[in-house]
Amino acid sequence: MRILVLSDIHANLPALEAVLKDAGTFDHIWCIGDVVGYGPHPNECIALLNSYDHLCVAGNHDWAVLGKLDLHDFNLDARKATLWTQKKLSEPAREYLEKLQVRLQHDEFTIVHGSPREPIWEYILLTSTATTSFSWFQTPYCFIGHTHSPAIFQEVTNDVSVSTRCLNIQFDEPVTLGDERLIINPGSVGQPRDGDARASYIMLDLEKRTFVYHRTVYPVSSTQAHMRDCHLPDRLITRLAHGW
Repeated sequence: MRILVLSDIHANLPALEAVLKDAGTFDHIWCIGDVVGYGPHPNECIALLNSYDHLCVAGNHDWAVLGKLDLHDFNLDARKATLWTQKKLSEPAREYLEKLQVRLQHDEFTIVHGSPREPIWEYILLTSTATTSFSWFQTPYCFIGHTHSPAIFQEVTNDVSVSTRCLNIQFDEPVTLGDERLIINPGSVGQPRDGDARASYIMLDLEKRTFVYHRTVYPVSSTQAHMRDCHLPDRLITRLAHGW
């Protein structure tokens, strides 16, 4: 079974469409939250995602749109985009977001948006945070999102200690799922923040026990034009072209 693993779509329909086309044939989608927020196509992205056999967990922007988080905890641009999305969101889209759980488990995989310790808000950017996070899930592997940057953290154990190392990522090269526990972040579809504007995703092959990182270009200018039409913040529009 081939699983398309993606995260942080952020209402960017051209990016999501490009990923689905680039991914080719797959059996299922695992979405790691933040389907909405920032971008101009919340309803369209939810409808497209919902047209596939998939599972999805809630992210902080999904919750914010539903009024489950205090918007004062967001920066000004994110707050403005959330308020716009709240007005734009259709009732079917709202119902979809309301049903999302914050944590799912599928066989060997735990799936959360932020971290297994705090699924909605916590960022795993450092090996120290990852080290703590390994104790908060029992499966061999955990998929996370939220940071908008691809990452693989590996738990390293010996007779006296447990530590974590961050693995180098080689795009388009298979990574084998072995005995080592992993925390895996596919990066962002709709708003990458690792200096590469291309949409990022993972293809997971359960039979081969491998996963592969991929990047694909999408028409950034199209998303930017729609954002301008919606009067979304300039900084959110500009950043898409630079991957930050």
